[in-house]
Amino acid sequence: MLKVIATDVLVSKGYNGAPALHFSENGNTVRFRIGKKTYDARTESGQHWINFSVKAFGSICERIKKMQLKESACINLMGRLDEDVWDDPQTHEKHRAMVIIVEEIEYCSSAHFSQREHRKTESHSSTQVSSRPDRKPTGTFTGYEIFDASKG
Repeated sequence: MLKVIATDVLVSKGYNGAPALHFSENGNTVRFRIGKKTYDARTESGQHWINFSVKAFGSICERIKKMQLKESACINLMGRLDEDVWDDPQTHEKHRAMVIIVEEIEYCSSAHFSQREHRKTESHSSTQVSSRPDRKPTGTFTGYEIFDASKG
């Protein structure tokens, strides 16, 4: 089994207005999707979404109910990668899809909040170096110093 760690991901909207989380009738399982926007130089916008299906059972399902997860909630999760297999009801074809079985889940702060806080801190510190490549560093420290073995 493969271990999966997903950080700073968003709970995806439900398809065609459906709820984001789908609980079973007896409430001991839940299914939902997560997404993460990633850099992609091949696209016009420079980014695209990666999406995964997620399932949780038993006590983790109870935890998700107590968290009151909703669409666009920013979460971290750890789980194991598995494969869902099902037959199409009309064509009777066998379908397969990867799914993450949740073992741990927690809220995380959103990336937007973190970036906003980073910019506030950056504006108050003259020696902080920007992590964005399109900005020149502030202050005198450039992030590296040339090693001179003769001064060793």
